[in-house]
Amino acid sequence: MLKQSVGLGMLTLALIGCGPADRQPQGELSADIQTQEEQQSMTVEQVIADLKEGNERFVRGQMIARDYQAQVKATAAGQYPKAAVLSCLDSRVPVEIILDQGIGDLFVGRVAGNIEDQTMIGSFEFATSVAGAKLILVLGHSECGAVKGAVDRDLVRELGHENLDALLDHINPAVEAALQPGEERTSNDKDLVDRAIRENVLLTMDRIRQASPDLNEMEANGTVRIVGGVYDLTTGRISWF
Repeated sequence: MLKQSVGLGMLTLALIGCGPADRQPQGELSADIQTQEEQQSMTVEQVIADLKEGNERFVRGQMIARDYQAQVKATAAGQYPKAAVLSCLDSRVPVEIILDQGIGDLFVGRVAGNIEDQTMIGSFEFATSVAGAKLILVLGHSECGAVKGAVDRDLVRELGHENLDALLDHINPAVEAALQPGEERTSNDKDLVDRAIRENVLLTMDRIRQASPDLNEMEANGTVRIVGGVYDLTTGRISWF
């Protein structure tokens, strides 16, 4: 199955046989899962459209009612996710919920500041070249504590946490890219934090491409795409780029 939806964009995809079907009748739980045939038939553009529509359903409070126990049983023998998501550790960003996806629909990697490392990139190579996912989404979010910590890096260093310092050092180039001439480096500056959050997503996307010739090649030939987004903790909506 492809996810059920009330959105006009998804209905258009359903009419051509490559997108989510109509939303199930009210009160009926969906036990549908993503099949291998459907994963293979979806284009990159259809995967992006599916995730965007899922987030819109979440924002509207019209999420698909799923039978998770049935999905557990149906996916036990195999998985065919459409996308992989690199998200922040933040507890307020439950990826499958805010994208309105079910069990077996997404690979999800989570780390504070939604940053990449070799093991995460290797996981995405598996997700795409081996398991067939068509999309990698790097998902930041508003008011990100890791980015704020990187903005206030000198103050955080006084805490003496070596591993946390290393994490913030990884984010620091995004902060430096966001800083404007003469601007004070403080997390009290919301505009600076917002710019750094976006720069951090863009930088992570670029680092994934640079560190993985395989992913870079798949993106170049159109079989995989790497995209970014920022989730708004207040509205629940993702800004895509």
